[in-house]
Amino acid sequence: MPNRFLWTLSYGMVAIGAVLGALILHFLGSYLSYQLPFLMIFTATTASVYGLLWGLLAAGASAFLLALTGGFEALDGALLLLSATIAYGVGESLRRAHRRAKALLRSHQLIAAALEVLPALENRRTLLENLPQRLNHLVSGGHVSVWLPQEQAFLLLASAPALGLHKVSAQGVVGQAFREGKPVCVQNVRKEPAFIGASGFSTLAELALPLYERGEVVAVLNLEKIKPFLPEEIEGLVRFAEAVSLQLDRLSDLEVRYLLSDLAVGLQKVHSLKEASEMALSLLLQGLSLEAGVIWEARGAHMQAIAYQGVTEASLLEVLRDGLPYGQGLAWDVYASGKPFFTQHYAAEPYGVRALQALDWRTFVAHPVPTSGSNRSRFVLVTGTRSERVWRKAERELLQLFCQTLGIGFERLVEKFRHEVTNSLLQELLEQPSENLYQRVLEEAIGQVPGSEAGSLLVLEQGLYRYKAAVGYDLEALQATPFSHTDMLKWYGLGEESSCQGEPRILSTKTKAIAEVSYETAPQEIMDSAGKVQEIQANLCLPIPYQGQVLAYLNLDNLHDAQGFGEDSLRAAQFFASPLATLLHDSRIHRLLEEAALTDSLTKLPNRRAFDKILREELERAVRHGYPLSLAVMDLKGFKTINDTLGHATGDLALIKVAEHLEAERRSGDHLFRWGGDEFAAIFPHTSKNEALAVIARYAKTIESISFNKLPLRVDIGLATYPEDGGTPDALLVAADNRMYKAKA
Repeated sequence: MPNRFLWTLSYGMVAIGAVLGALILHFLGSYLSYQLPFLMIFTATTASVYGLLWGLLAAGASAFLLALTGGFEALDGALLLLSATIAYGVGESLRRAHRRAKALLRSHQLIAAALEVLPALENRRTLLENLPQRLNHLVSGGHVSVWLPQEQAFLLLASAPALGLHKVSAQGVVGQAFREGKPVCVQNVRKEPAFIGASGFSTLAELALPLYERGEVVAVLNLEKIKPFLPEEIEGLVRFAEAVSLQLDRLSDLEVRYLLSDLAVGLQKVHSLKEASEMALSLLLQGLSLEAGVIWEARGAHMQAIAYQGVTEASLLEVLRDGLPYGQGLAWDVYASGKPFFTQHYAAEPYGVRALQALDWRTFVAHPVPTSGSNRSRFVLVTGTRSERVWRKAERELLQLFCQTLGIGFERLVEKFRHEVTNSLLQELLEQPSENLYQRVLEEAIGQVPGSEAGSLLVLEQGLYRYKAAVGYDLEALQATPFSHTDMLKWYGLGEESSCQGEPRILSTKTKAIAEVSYETAPQEIMDSAGKVQEIQANLCLPIPYQGQVLAYLNLDNLHDAQGFGEDSLRAAQFFASPLATLLHDSRIHRLLEEAALTDSLTKLPNRRAFDKILREELERAVRHGYPLSLAVMDLKGFKTINDTLGHATGDLALIKVAEHLEAERRSGDHLFRWGGDEFAAIFPHTSKNEALAVIARYAKTIESISFNKLPLRVDIGLATYPEDGGTPDALLVAADNRMYKAKA
């Protein structure tokens, strides 16, 4: 106001001077030619200060004065009109520039004041909520608001003053700025068909400014006022929006840095996967303002919940307790693809958990927790909220970094636990070496090797590999099928050199039919029924070598996923090579000592102690499964004559010949023994009395074919059968002995 007053005063003084000068010249004489310049100055000054209308009036007055002196001509009038027009144009430009300079200065001062506050706001939501209050004085009579994108709409985050609207369509000016990613200004909203006015406000102009975070529009700053926006105002506000976007980037970086730092520190303090998962969920739910979360681990046919938070519904707790069956739930999709899955419409997802869909939870993410060497996501993080929520790019990037850090922590904890398990197994082996630990080692291997859900262990005994432990299969039926060294190399498939180096191999139905490989080494009927080879989708086979010989083969199977095993599975399986080799070596030494104690040194047949042990075991199986069992005791006739006549050496040779002849007649599955002296025995599993009679007839015949210096051998045999002759070892032995003595008589 003072500036305008000074301008007016100065222009007025110039005009008065010009008029007075013209009057003086008039009285001095009309012959003087200096009237016109002074009047042109008067006219120009009037037009410049007061406008074109007053300038034209001044030109008319000047022409009248010139006419009074008698010196007015048409050219003089044209010059006066031209001076008025030019002066008006120059004055209007100066006034307009002055007004814009003032508006720009005021706008920049206010924006600068708002920018000073931004660095002090350490929370992105607080920052966005504060913007309307900071800019409200720029839109007198209008309003400032911040809008967040939703599907096909925008939700109000904050406004100043308060608005009657809480949601606007994505088709308006706000939506246009969001879609195009650039400022949109409408100077007359009345001509904008998509404009939605707020109740109680009569605005004319609208300016929508997109706010960026990580290169993505995350909100729209909207200003409405009762006057059009000056270009300088728009420019200043655009610069302000850019500064806000930079601040959002900074806050996003801080959020990531703080969250990952807290996670890394927390992972160093925990001692188990459960503790790590609980700590990670607590940090994530708080950091991203989420309601609930679960961390799943894929274990064969099920996903098991390691930890969860924010879940209180009984139906969901039941799901967490029972686990997710293979293929049910978004977590299994992420397990297979290794890619995160984001959704705002969980209820409409075809593979969602029905119990969760029924509770109308909407916004979810299932994110892999990557671990090295795996072609599957062994761990999956699932988190979400009941309400709809747009997953921002910054949040997606944060989740990825969070899960990568968590995966590194998981790997450390898993490896630590595996070391503890193997050390514990080795300690147990030192304290109690026993074949009973075969099953324990196999179960631990299945639990610790990623992708395993079933398995078996075959151990070398007397030149053949026999099943000693199984999970998920019929061990007793499989034990009836031993495998040769050649059979196992066919199954292993990588050659003898690799097997002696303990190199594990993976076989998948993606590349080869596992059942067909199995049929090459064993009867199809047994492998289908007892071994379930038709169900096996992937197999991991680990040879256990010791001093150049493979003592056993550890088989781990996945019955659902042909790609269930990866490099991480191979590494984990090798953890069990050392305890298994120790177990097998100790067991082998123990077995050799036991065999020496249970073997007759002369005939190499099992002795009386072995007979008592095997009879007890076979009878227990016969009673349990309800099949017959027969036993025979045999006493040689003529042996004493040979021994006394031809000497003890020939007598020993006679016993050896009897053992060889009996072994030649022995059926597969039958057992032969030397009781001592000239007595032998046999056990016939799955054999009735009539079948046993046929067998002992052959035994008698082959013994009678033996003679030394025309001194023949004969045999007396007593036979007993379960269940008709008794249900205990003693009862069967008494019955067999009695019949043998009757045969002697």
